Amino acid sequence: PWETSLRDKGAEQSWQIFKDAFHRAQELSIPRCKKSRKEGKRRAWLSHDLLVKLKGKKEMHKWWTQGQISWEEYRDTAQLSRDGVRKAKVRMELNLARDAKNNKKGFYRFASQERKVKESMPPLMSKTGKLVTMDEEKSEVLNNFFASVFIGSLSSHTSQVDGSQDRDWGSKVPPTVREDQV
Repeated sequence: PWETSLRDKGAEQSWQIFKDAFHRAQELSIPRCKKSRKEGKRRAWLSHDLLVKLKGKKEMHKWWTQGQISWEEYRDTAQLSRDGVRKAKVRMELNLARDAKNNKKGFYRFASQERKVKESMPPLMSKTGKLVTMDEEKSEVLNNFFASVFIGSLSSHTSQVDGSQDRDWGSKVPPTVREDQV
């Protein structure tokens, strides 16, 4: 069939005929379905019952802000949903720990999701007022700041108080911190 349809055609025309036939076959044979964005976002511990509780809590909060229900009713619903979330998380972790030997993939997927941390840190201001962006410089700035806290040297982050340093004030007014010192 290809020989007859592509006979006496140039390379460009042959390619267009083949491409059109290929796309037609692709459209007919490959099913299309729209992927729901919410599908992948549901947590593993979030069951349907718990989802209903959380939606109820959201509704109760809306009603409470509008003044339709009392604070106690909303608080009870919020506590029930919070307890449900905590129990569901614990139950899932217990099941993962129990089946860790048989379900290694699920266990390590959960462990890798739990230990993800934010790698980047925003730029810091050094004592000289210079903006520090390199990781080594940031570590030096943080090290100097934390060392100054334990050594007791005054930095721009600590506040000073007026008055004597001994704590025997007697009838004197205790020291105050002025706004320009903070």
